[in-house]
This record gives sequence, structure tokens and C-alpha cells, in this order.
Amino acid sequence: MNRQPIATDAAPAAIGPYSQAVRAGDLVFCSGQIALDAATGALVGEGDVAAQTRRVMENLRAVLEAAGASFDSVVKTTIFVKDLNDFVAVNEVYASFFGDAPPPARATVEVSRLPKDVLVEIDAIAIVVG
Repeated sequence: MNRQPIATDAAPAAIGPYSQAVRAGDLVFCSGQIALDAATGALVGEGDVAAQTRRVMENLRAVLEAAGASFDSVVKTTIFVKDLNDFVAVNEVYASFFGDAPPPARATVEVSRLPKDVLVEIDAIAIVVG
């Protein structure tokens, strides 16, 4: 099977030895995104989980689009949060990116620490049709 790395300047560059996403056949596996500004690399929304979630979703959208996918084609996500008490705030922003379409399958996990001490990280798997 052919494995194609996906990269876009519209999302933050990888901060380690990984791709922003990898396309394998009709599947796109997006690496976890955190709340970094693509242009500056600076953290967005320090201390504000809703602002960080919005940036994470915007970064994910950029990666999905670079792979020929969209939120409509996402089938699975994983949300990593520093504090599960932020679940409602994260969920509200997250849901707004999927609109009226059926939401994807999802897992949400509280973790002790995330890269750059952000409050939320989200990854995604999508299907590319066509």
C-alpha cells in the first residue's frame, strides 16, 4: 500500500519526527494538533481551553484539506485534555466544526501533560472519496 505524507503551511509544522498526516489509500490519519499558530509557532489561547480547541480544530481543518478531506469525511477522532472538567467547553467548540452532519466516532481521554503544556490535543482519521 502506498503511504503519502501530507504537509501544509496552513497548519503548524511537526515538532518532532512525524508527518502532519499520512494518506494510505482512501484513509487519512491526522497527527494530533495543538493550539499553535501556523505562521508564528506561538501558542494560541494560553489558559483558555475554548480558544485552544478552536485553534486545534482550525489546524486540523487545514491538514484535512491538504489531504483532500474535510470534517464531513472524518470517521474517528481522539481528544486528549489536561482536565476532564473542561469537557463541556471543548465539546461545544468541537461540535461547531461538524455542523449538522453526523459526528464521527470519538474517544476523550484526560492526560497528565501534553506537548508545550497545552490544554487540548485532537487527532483524526478521515476517508477521502474520489
